[in-house]
Amino acid sequence: MHNLGTVFWFEVVRTLKKKSFWLASLLFPVVIAAVAGIIFFSNKATNEASSNTDKQKFSFAVKDESGLVNPLFVKAFNGKEVTSRAQGVADVKTGKLDAFFYYPKQVTTTKIEVYAKDVGLFDNGRYDAVAKSILTQSVASTVSAGTASVLKNEVQSSVTTYRDGAPYNGFMEMIAPALFLVLFYLMIVTFGNQMLNATIEEKENRVIEMILTTINAKALIIGKILSLIVLGFLQILVVMVPLLIGYFLLRDSFSLPNVDLTHLPLDPQRILIGFAIFALSFMMFTGLLVAIGAAAPTAKEAGSFFGVVMLFIFGPLYAVSLFVSSPEMPIVQFLSYFPFTAPIPLMLRNAVGNLELWQALISCAILAVTAFAVMLLAVRTFRYGALEYDRRLGLKEIFVRKA
Repeated sequence: MHNLGTVFWFEVVRTLKKKSFWLASLLFPVVIAAVAGIIFFSNKATNEASSNTDKQKFSFAVKDESGLVNPLFVKAFNGKEVTSRAQGVADVKTGKLDAFFYYPKQVTTTKIEVYAKDVGLFDNGRYDAVAKSILTQSVASTVSAGTASVLKNEVQSSVTTYRDGAPYNGFMEMIAPALFLVLFYLMIVTFGNQMLNATIEEKENRVIEMILTTINAKALIIGKILSLIVLGFLQILVVMVPLLIGYFLLRDSFSLPNVDLTHLPLDPQRILIGFAIFALSFMMFTGLLVAIGAAAPTAKEAGSFFGVVMLFIFGPLYAVSLFVSSPEMPIVQFLSYFPFTAPIPLMLRNAVGNLELWQALISCAILAVTAFAVMLLAVRTFRYGALEYDRRLGLKEIFVRKA
């Protein structure tokens, strides 16, 4: 094992020298920023178009049978009244009017009918906006200002919740523990493929035989696993730093929300539990992916197992509502204690605060034992599969074959 440090530093330095490592790391925040920018400008344009629909000028008439529409508001929008629904529809068809609004007797149970000249997919929304605005303002004018505010849902509220007699903000409390869930997701997604191919490059290049003549197989595989763990954390820093810098530099320009972290509650117990689950889960899946790569003769064949591993990791996300609202259910308990599905449920439950301390300790113990076993499996698999160039190593050979 005296070559462990040599293997570790060689793998770290070799990866850091690769342009693909930096390209993949820096491309992620660039893509995130680009997508966020597109969504921001798209929403901004949509909101501006929606807010201006009721201000656009067009000719229209109304026929009110509900008795709720105030003629003053019709005139305020430069509209007029007609004697019948048929006349209004006919005027739109012949081009005399741009739009006609028909208000039935029971507007709460029967739809308001809008007939209008087509002016494009997005601009057609102005007709419906004006029709509803006239009715809303007409009804609001018949009640007090306070009642009108209630009807428009303009009343604001302040909610204070308590836990054990002290004020408790569930959303703020979950931010710090939830960061470990986000980090785990990013590291697996951005670094998982490299974990899988950690040992395949030397096998495909046929240099593994020369390497094993000078370095013990155990030292080689452990050094690779440790280097992958360190590189994973480094890649997260490379991804997160540009995003944070971009946020603080462009926050005012893009009207991004100002997140005040000075009053962020920090629960030491939940943070330590979150870190333990995160670290043990990452070690376990690193060892598992390295073991799969060691058993496969080529990167293509190893890649076929990558989807199965991702299913174990992210499949539980389909039951996310159960983890939050019904943690006592058997399916939630199973997913929380089964090591290969446990990371997401445990970190999510820890974030929302329904993971008891004794449950966390048992889960961490299971993850630790599994991570250790998977590491040993990776070492044993590499020992027997390193020189297999044309076939996949079977489970029987891994567990039954004598060292």
